[in-house]
Amino acid sequence: MFVSVLLHGNEPTGLLAVQSLLRKYSDQTLPRALSVFIGNVSAARNGVRRLDGQVDYNRIWPGTTHSACPETAMMQSVMEEMARRRVFASIDVHNNTGVNPHYACVNRLDHRFFRLASMFSRLVIYFTYPKGTQTSAFARLCPAVTLECGKPGQKYGSEHVFEYLDACLHLTDIPDHPVASQDLDFYHTVVQVTVRENVSFDFSSEDTDLRLNEDLDHLNFTELSAGTALGMVKNGSSTLPFIACDESGHDVAADYFEIREDRLVLKRAVMPSMLTLDKRIIRQDCFCYLMERKSLNL
Repeated sequence: MFVSVLLHGNEPTGLLAVQSLLRKYSDQTLPRALSVFIGNVSAARNGVRRLDGQVDYNRIWPGTTHSACPETAMMQSVMEEMARRRVFASIDVHNNTGVNPHYACVNRLDHRFFRLASMFSRLVIYFTYPKGTQTSAFARLCPAVTLECGKPGQKYGSEHVFEYLDACLHLTDIPDHPVASQDLDFYHTVVQVTVRENVSFDFSSEDTDLRLNEDLDHLNFTELSAGTALGMVKNGSSTLPFIACDESGHDVAADYFEIREDRLVLKRAVMPSMLTLDKRIIRQDCFCYLMERKSLNL
């Protein structure tokens, strides 16, 4: 079993869970072989997602659109080694900076992937964008999931992941028969939303191109109706401050957002995830993802 932690330096829950797991088995044999990849230790030392000038460690796995660099070569070598070891399952552990429930992500519509995900949460998200994620790379080799474990520093998060990893170590196989549709809340991530580089933004100051609502992160995993306001733009601005990339990488912001009387509002009903009030994270990663409910029928 392969487990990756700290791909983002400010997301320590996975590391804490692995430490607890290894302590449990310190005087006995593990139920199955375990490989652990510890990611961005430099950023972790500074308590940030990534250092300025660093690549994002969860955007550079095989399949990435990032140009070749020492980090992409390292991830390629990790994949090759795990292929030689005939990896059984892959689990990538993350935290959020905003208010989010615990949930699992997959990028294959495969019953084995759903089985692995549903062991962690009934809330499961299907995504294929952005490219170069650990989960998308390992999906070529085995069932793979991303665990999103709430904010860092919450004891329940590391305990939940520890229990999940321990349970996975005891699996003899991952069944490929369907998960009952009533046992999952299943969503599809349709776009990744980012703030344009030339747009200034804040949550309180009015002297900015975009003033976002101060409680935005409480809207995560809430089904929002068309017309919901996310913030205010400068007087008279008609240019959308967002880029919204769909699964093909096309900007479809005009399909999801519009400006009405200086208010930035949703154009259609969607459910956001990963909304955060951390401006650095918004710049380094994204503003949010938008999801739509999806049928589990395969």
